[in-house]
Amino acid sequence: MIGEIVMLVGALLILLAAIGVIRFDDVLARMHALAKGSTLGVVLMLAGAAISLHVANDITSLVLAAVIQLLASPPASNLLSRATYLADHIPRRVDVVDERRHADGADDTD
Repeated sequence: MIGEIVMLVGALLILLAAIGVIRFDDVLARMHALAKGSTLGVVLMLAGAAISLHVANDITSLVLAAVIQLLASPPASNLLSRATYLADHIPRRVDVVDERRHADGADDTD
């Protein structure tokens, strides 16, 4: 019963991440919603499945999949967001101050 509840919470987090990708305006906000929500959702889904199973081999496989998800997803989303930030022709909102651009010494002429 507990495993199913944990999997349901994980599925809801993945659903919220997908809704965030659709609803957010900014590219980086979309990527943030997708990276954080889906990572936690997948880990909760795997944890719920591991709680529900009884075979040690299956449980260790799920734990390994969760560890790989936790190790791979945050650096991948960080690199993808950095590449998106540095890319040309990505629309930037006018009302936001870009502190990184000012710290790098670049000018504001786009």
